[in-house]
Amino acid sequence: MPHLGEIISLIVAVSWTVTALFADKASHRLGSMTANVLRLSLAIVFLGLLLWVTVGHPYPVYASGQAWWWLTLSALVGYVFGDWCLFNCYLSIGARFGQLFMTLAPPMAAIAGRVILGESLTWKSILAMTVTLSGIAISILSKGEGPHVKLALPFKGVLLGLGAGLGQGVGLVLSKVGMQHYASDIPLDAPALMTQVLPFASTMIRAVIGAIGFLCLMALQKDLPRLRLAVHDRVGMRYALIMTLFGPVLGVSLSLMAVQYTGTGIASTLMALTPVFILFPYAFIYKQHIKLREILGVLVSMTGVALFFLL
Repeated sequence: MPHLGEIISLIVAVSWTVTALFADKASHRLGSMTANVLRLSLAIVFLGLLLWVTVGHPYPVYASGQAWWWLTLSALVGYVFGDWCLFNCYLSIGARFGQLFMTLAPPMAAIAGRVILGESLTWKSILAMTVTLSGIAISILSKGEGPHVKLALPFKGVLLGLGAGLGQGVGLVLSKVGMQHYASDIPLDAPALMTQVLPFASTMIRAVIGAIGFLCLMALQKDLPRLRLAVHDRVGMRYALIMTLFGPVLGVSLSLMAVQYTGTGIASTLMALTPVFILFPYAFIYKQHIKLREILGVLVSMTGVALFFLL
């Protein structure tokens, strides 16, 4: 089938749009940390079933202490810090702007790759960062008095959005290091599918650590009773189930499939279209008016993302 990889990549972007919309709803109904605990717990169950069916073990077998260490760091940075910021960002400024800030993940990953892995940071990467930041600035800044500009969004929401992009980007680089260690741990006599399901096994480790991290935060805030109440909230659990299926399960699975049928750069760019796809359904659901400036900002940010992968 022609352009199969591109079609799958677009489906991934739609899948992550659904995830963002229901994560927004779940955060408002259940609270950000409760929603994250439920999402990660459900993801552990689904990933465990997947590993059991494919390699005969319902847990991430073969992973060494080194792999666990790096994937734990990745979970703490990407899930506990990054997703805490993202879900609270949804509460402050909504999923529409929250997803816009996620376009910062590639620049943050490039900087983290330079610091952690010693990867080169080319002038093309710097140009892509500048374009991405310019697009976000167009969306969140408005004209103030005289020649001055002002934030069109709450400052707290902007900080949370920046934290979400930072956590996602740095967490991605740490995941890469952890998966490299994990790949070297797999013995030659391991099941043939183990290499193919390695990203899912790594994701399961991250989900376990992330869930534990959020549970610890809830315990410190004496907020665990809220989790018990959430389990009996049918609507809230439905939101959590949908965002889990379309995010860690369907989204991750199809994203891995997409790069098998098309170039990584093309797939990554198309999968990063969520800020575009979320504009109109979010505006329709919440009866919000979309300004031309906001559409322009999203398009400029997406251009920056495309430059990262396609230059």
